[in-house]
Amino acid sequence: MPKLAISGGRALCGKRRKWANWPVSEESDINLIAKITRSNRWSYDGPVEWEFAEKFAAYQGGKYGLCCTNGTVGIQLALEALGIGAYDEVIVPVMTWQATAAACIDVNAVPVLTDVEADTWNLDLDAVEANITSRTRAIIVVHLYGCMTDITRLQKICKKHKLFLIEDCAHQPGSFWKGKGVGTFGDVSSWSFQESKVLSSGEGGFNICKSKDLFYKLYSLRNCGRPYEADPVVFGLKKAANMDTSTLQSGNYRLTEWQAGMLLGGLERLDAQVKHRDANALLLNKLLEDIPGVHPMRRRKEVTQQSYFNFGFRIDPGELKISNLQFCAAMNTELNMPDQFEPPYEPLNECGLYKPHTKARQNLGKKYWKEIDPTRFKTPVAKEAHDQSGVACHHQILMNKQEDMELITKAIKKILDNIDELRTMKPAALIKRYQALSR
Repeated sequence: MPKLAISGGRALCGKRRKWANWPVSEESDINLIAKITRSNRWSYDGPVEWEFAEKFAAYQGGKYGLCCTNGTVGIQLALEALGIGAYDEVIVPVMTWQATAAACIDVNAVPVLTDVEADTWNLDLDAVEANITSRTRAIIVVHLYGCMTDITRLQKICKKHKLFLIEDCAHQPGSFWKGKGVGTFGDVSSWSFQESKVLSSGEGGFNICKSKDLFYKLYSLRNCGRPYEADPVVFGLKKAANMDTSTLQSGNYRLTEWQAGMLLGGLERLDAQVKHRDANALLLNKLLEDIPGVHPMRRRKEVTQQSYFNFGFRIDPGELKISNLQFCAAMNTELNMPDQFEPPYEPLNECGLYKPHTKARQNLGKKYWKEIDPTRFKTPVAKEAHDQSGVACHHQILMNKQEDMELITKAIKKILDNIDELRTMKPAALIKRYQALSR
C-alpha cells in the first residue's frame, strides 16, 4: 500500500487541519479605517500617513522616509532621485521578483543580471565585482526571502567604485545587521506592502533615505512633481527660506490614508511577529540539520534579527534522486498546505514575467535593445536552485506554533522514508495528482 499522500496514502494532516492565515487584522484596524472614512481626509499627506512614515523609519533606524504606491515604484523613484537613467548600468540579482529589474528599464537603465550565492540566494559579491564596468552607476541589493548577503563588504565595494547602493527591502521589514536595520545601509531603500508581505496594506510602498535633498526629490517624484511644502512638518523638515520650489516632471505615486491606517496597525504587531517567525525559523533550521539530503540556508553571524518573507532550504537532488518540484508537491499534500512549498523565484533570464522586449517604449535603439535582453546573462547557481534544489515556503508557515516546526520535519522524514514512491511518479502525472488533491 502507498504511504505518501501524493501517491494515494494517508496525509500527515487532514483537510480540517488549520494553519495560520495571512494577512491578519484586529478590531483596532477596523476602527481606525472607520475613523479615517469619517474624517473626509482620504488622500496623500494625511496625519495617519505621516505618523506611519515617522514610526516605520524610526523602527528601521532610518533618518527620512515616505510612502509611495508600491515597491516597484519605490525602486523607480530611488533610481530617478539618484539621477540614474538612459544607458546607465545597474547591477541586479538574477533571483528576485521581476520588479527589481523592471524598475531599471522603466528609467531606461540597463539591468545587469548577476548570480547569487548557493546557500543564501542573495547577491554573490564576487560576481558583483566581476560585473562592474565604467558604465555601472548603482547596485541594487535584494534582501531575499530570509537571508542576507555580506552587507559590510557590499558597502565597501560601492565606496571603492563610487557606486550608489539601493536596498530592495520588500521581503524584510524587521531585519537587523549588527543591530542596524536593513534599508539604512544604502543611499535609498525601497519597501513593499503588498498583501503577501510581512507588513501589508494590500498594496503600498515606502522609501527610506539619508539626506534632506534625497527626501525632497523623492517627495516631489511621488507627488506629481510638486515641491515639499512642509505642511505638515515631518522629520523636523521645516520649509527653508532658500528651499528649491521648482517642479519636476513626474506622476502620481501616492498612498491613501486607508492604506496608511492598515500599515499603522500592522506596525504595532510587526516586531513581535518578526521575533516569532525568527524563533521558529531558528528551530526549523536546527531540525533540518539532522536530516540527510536536506540543507538549511546560511545565516551570517552579523544578523541580529532576521525577518522572513519566505523560509528557504535546499534538498540534494543527486543524493535523493528527486527534484524540488516533486518534493514540494509531496510536502504540500502531506501537510494540507496548497501551494505553500514551491521552488524559489525563476531566474530573471528565464522568467515568464520579465519580458523587456514586449514594450515598445524600451526600444531606444539596437544597442540598448540588445543590452536589456535577459537571455544574454548566464547565472548557473540561480538556475540550479530554481530547477533542482531550492525549496521556499511563505512566511505564514512560521506564524504557527513551535511544535508545528517539528510536524514539518516529520513530513520531510516521511517523504524521505518513502522516497521510492515519489521517484516513480513522472512530473506531469505528479502535478496533475497534486492539483486534484488540492481542490
